[in-house]
Amino acid sequence: MTLRAGGPFSLAAPPVARFLLQSITTGTREMKSPALPGLDLLATAVVLVDAELTVRYMNPAAENLFETSNTNVAGRPLDELFADTAVLMTAIGQARATTASYTEHDVEIEVSERLRLHLSCTATAIELNSGAAVSGEMLLEFRHIDKQLKIAREERLLDEGQATRELIRNLAHEIKNPLGGIRGAAQLLERELERPGLHEYTQVIMNEADRLQSLVDRLLTPHRLPQPAQLNPHEVLERVRSLIHAEFPQGVTIRRDYDVSVPRIWGDKEQLIQAVLNIARNAAQAISGSGHGGEIVFRTRVMRQVTLARRRHRHAVQLEITDDGPGIPAGLQERVFHPLVSGRAGGSGLGLTLAQAFIIQHHGIVSFESAPGSTTFTILLPVEER
Repeated sequence: MTLRAGGPFSLAAPPVARFLLQSITTGTREMKSPALPGLDLLATAVVLVDAELTVRYMNPAAENLFETSNTNVAGRPLDELFADTAVLMTAIGQARATTASYTEHDVEIEVSERLRLHLSCTATAIELNSGAAVSGEMLLEFRHIDKQLKIAREERLLDEGQATRELIRNLAHEIKNPLGGIRGAAQLLERELERPGLHEYTQVIMNEADRLQSLVDRLLTPHRLPQPAQLNPHEVLERVRSLIHAEFPQGVTIRRDYDVSVPRIWGDKEQLIQAVLNIARNAAQAISGSGHGGEIVFRTRVMRQVTLARRRHRHAVQLEITDDGPGIPAGLQERVFHPLVSGRAGGSGLGLTLAQAFIIQHHGIVSFESAPGSTTFTILLPVEER
């Protein structure tokens, strides 16, 4: 086997591709594990396929990633291993067309009904030169991108939240002044009306003005600076638990799964209680609205080496609120923290917006995962030395 200038094993090729060049015995066409002992040591998931896209070899890292074994997949077509290979086939086609490496940075692969992975895939055409013949074999390298996607999503939420809060703040100030004039005019009008029956209409005006005033005040509330003090996160959860029990005395069970080693944190106790209460109240309303009883789980854990708000922290406290309700509709999941967006009739759409604002003020992050029967909101708060 020779190295062609400008071919797929040029210096621009990925490290695994160059390693493969050194691993294959000169002139061999067998892509079995004994011929590639070095690939067994790689942490990168590697799959080798032939010209017909039949799997020839899968290293241990790929076996762990796809939860299968080389013995089970060797000799099987690639589309039998993965349920949806459209994006993967695009990468393979590009690599073959250019005879160079081609990377797809976001490939969603369904290995089974219970295993769906977000990966990046680099396809490299392998050419074993014997005259003008081309082998057509492909090297596929897979890497997890779940962590990168999570970080990107958190940064996007931070940016969106900051822009949204600034917009709301400006809008709320613009609304607040005219509301006072409307209510004052309605009061003066009520005094001048001779027919008592007409007072009903002025009362409607004043009641609606009061309701809007309350809404505006809630929109402006997150802009109050926190009053930090050391506190036990479990005190926050216990206060919320008592409030939920008082508001939903029947049909909602709250189970506690606390880590007693969770350290104290710095924060505004009232703001954190309000943030957790807004999330837990949404969970309780989802459960009670389903027509049968349900359970909410409060869980605490200590996390290590966590990046929050673009800063690295040695420790963070993780609070989870999990419910077994119907879940958040798919159409709302991307907008669930946006203001005035609610999946419940009569909801203001401000609960999660305010919760996110309070958590961000504490240099934390709130995220969620939702499916029918299980919705989990996760709050991460840094453990800071003061």
